[in-house]
Amino acid sequence: MLRRLFSSPHLKIKTLRTALSPSNPRFAAPLLTRHVTAQPGTFSLSPLRSTLLISIQFNFAFSSCYPNQLDASFKKRVEDIVPIATGHEREEIQADLEGRDILEINHPEGPFGTKEAPAVVKSYFDRRIVGCPGGEGEDEHDVVWFWLEKGKSFECPVCSQYFELEVVGPGGDPYGHGDHH
Repeated sequence: MLRRLFSSPHLKIKTLRTALSPSNPRFAAPLLTRHVTAQPGTFSLSPLRSTLLISIQFNFAFSSCYPNQLDASFKKRVEDIVPIATGHEREEIQADLEGRDILEINHPEGPFGTKEAPAVVKSYFDRRIVGCPGGEGEDEHDVVWFWLEKGKSFECPVCSQYFELEVVGPGGDPYGHGDHH
């Protein structure tokens, strides 16, 4: 619809880049309202649509004069997407907005672990339950579950793959035992 409005022969829209110079940003609103007009009797804009059109024109003109300020004002926050998000849901949304995958720690991938170069598994705590599915092809086996602890490497009893734990969080017991309140 906006494309139709901008290409309409009945609508006169003046380019605002020259009208809005960095030295005169306070005159933006009067200039915008003057230049968004229609031919009498042929085309009319409702107040809501004209406000939308003015807003779009202002954003375009402002972004050409002050690109850094506009980019900063359009950065999304969790509150903009889901205002009532809390806890883990909020952390996931925030990480997504920052381009991080908060759940990558739950799906470790990498080469087959050897004694010299063990497969590194990340954890927020000093120990974690890990499952070994074996290697690829003939080396694949049923998942073997085990506790992997900080400072100790573990060898899978089926495929001889080595694992080590890398603590990336606060450490401590995952169940909170030893925390006296």
